[in-house]
Amino acid sequence: MAYKKKSKKKSLRSVETVVAHVKSTFNNTLVSVSTTDGDVLLRGSSGQLGFKGARKGTPFAATQIANRLAKELAGLGARLVEVNMQGPGSGRDSVVRALQSSGLTVTVLRDVTPLPHNGCRPPKKRRV
Repeated sequence: MAYKKKSKKKSLRSVETVVAHVKSTFNNTLVSVSTTDGDVLLRGSSGQLGFKGARKGTPFAATQIANRLAKELAGLGARLVEVNMQGPGSGRDSVVRALQSSGLTVTVLRDVTPLPHNGCRPPKKRRV
């Protein structure tokens, strides 16, 4: 019989600068907050807040994610945020606005969307 290994509860850290990684697609918005070293502190998605279907990709859902994470960041003592945005979705800008309006200072905005340098081979021509 396999026993479940007990995991330690993460202790609350006090960090001043954090990095928010925003992945915004057409269907969803994912935000994870990490330290500058890359250790993930918090994460959230629109599905986690109860949005379903097409509403997950809306700017309103992204704003709700950012507001919730900003409240939790205040408890950790974070004041400065670097934001890495990835993807073409509509939730990118609203996450940044929500973080700023909640009292956090956004120091760096980076677009880290991967761009192909010639990409995959296209499919063969259609013959009708």
